Amino acid sequence: MRKPALPAVIGLALCLCAPVAGALTPAEATQHIGESATVCGTVAGAHYARATEGQPTFVNLDQPYPNQVFTIVVWGDYRGKFQTPPETWTGHLCATGKISAYRGKVEMKVFGPQQIRH
Repeated sequence: MRKPALPAVIGLALCLCAPVAGALTPAEATQHIGESATVCGTVAGAHYARATEGQPTFVNLDQPYPNQVFTIVVWGDYRGKFQTPPETWTGHLCATGKISAYRGKVEMKVFGPQQIRH
């Protein structure tokens, strides 16, 4: 098996880790409820609640459930729009959309891949 050239590997790492200008951290998002913004963080855990009404997938950034700081919510109706299931997302990612709160926790509903940057 041929290994990729070093510059290609370095370029990929830079692409995945490059900060998004003007993006909020998950902690900063708590101060921007009701606003549209980009929130970037590290996936700390994800869960596909298949048996729950609406079949949501919860992707928690920076801290795992139940201490999540920020949650990306993908409802079951929108899962098929993503190339990979949301519960398999790992590493650093950014989500763009409207920041909201549910039961005292900050979240963002995501409806398509154009809202996610890995």
